[in-house]
Amino acid sequence: MKIKDLKVYYLKVPLKKEFKTSLRTVKIAEEIIVEIETDTGNIGYGEAAPTAVITGDINSSISGIIQKYIRPKLIGESIGNIEKIHFLIEESAVNNNSAKAAVEMAVYDLFAQKFDVPLYKILGGYRNSLNSDLSISVNSPAQMKAEALQAVSDGYQVLKLKVGKDYQKDLDRFRAVRNAVGKNIKIRLDANQGWQPKEAVSIIRAMEAENLKPELIEQPVKADDYQGLKFVRDSVLTPIMADESLFSARDCLHLLKMQACDLINIKLMKAGGIYNALKINAIAEAYGIEVMLGSMLEAKVSVTAAAHLAAAKKNITRLDLDAPLYLAEDPVEGGIILNGRQISFPDEKGLGIRKLNNLIEIK
Repeated sequence: MKIKDLKVYYLKVPLKKEFKTSLRTVKIAEEIIVEIETDTGNIGYGEAAPTAVITGDINSSISGIIQKYIRPKLIGESIGNIEKIHFLIEESAVNNNSAKAAVEMAVYDLFAQKFDVPLYKILGGYRNSLNSDLSISVNSPAQMKAEALQAVSDGYQVLKLKVGKDYQKDLDRFRAVRNAVGKNIKIRLDANQGWQPKEAVSIIRAMEAENLKPELIEQPVKADDYQGLKFVRDSVLTPIMADESLFSARDCLHLLKMQACDLINIKLMKAGGIYNALKINAIAEAYGIEVMLGSMLEAKVSVTAAAHLAAAKKNITRLDLDAPLYLAEDPVEGGIILNGRQISFPDEKGLGIRKLNNLIEIK
């Protein structure tokens, strides 16, 4: 099975409602889709989500890197040579992790197809069903409370509150949701770099004093402020998770050596694909650190790839893979089955994606 062609497409899907964090407000999901065809007629799919405020990647840079630098290196390569292909992609350009992730997940899709099994079985096969949290955009306490109550009514047991816009108001937001949903629902807070270190310590200690019981606090400070992250982690009892601070295996090693966090969040768009994500997870596991598998605002292609990775590995204990549920329509035929918080896998080869609709080819 050899790579015959690689095509790049643009996909645009409106959201059901605005998605708001401390970093951005999004109304429309824009994705780059990769389609790799082999000489056997097999098709593999990948996806990149442009997230300029986190990865620095935009649509034009993603498609340009893939077409000009990655595609020429891969034509004619055998899908069985997964290590070689990874380094051809990795060494095609520095950074540009989202572009690399999209191409590589299409390759892994084909790799599993070659052996006639779902991808998660090739990667490890630890489980065949998952449960995700549900993210709630940063808004007024009343609006976040209403959305949280609806989520719990829909069967969600873990909520992820977006905060970080105003640390003094964030306590009101969390308090309103906690008092509404009760103590048995797990609540994670994601500040998306929105607090200063001392602000983070102040608000987290206030939460602890009120017994509001946050399960974890994700990325409370700026991505490059490793010392600030460690200061927060050392100053509170609540577990602290690194997200935007962690892109690579080297980042992971540095963070864990300096004991700057209790948990980490791996995203394929940050890591540059499945191969690197596996390395990061292995390092975390060696340090006794559990992993969340998350996503950007993505459609079901890349979220399917992330879910297969999560299903493969025991050390990936938390999921934040609700992004496709925010889309007003699902352009993907096949892939994982999303039933509220539950994620299941059809018994199909690779990622199990059959077709994508409403694609615009980029030439």
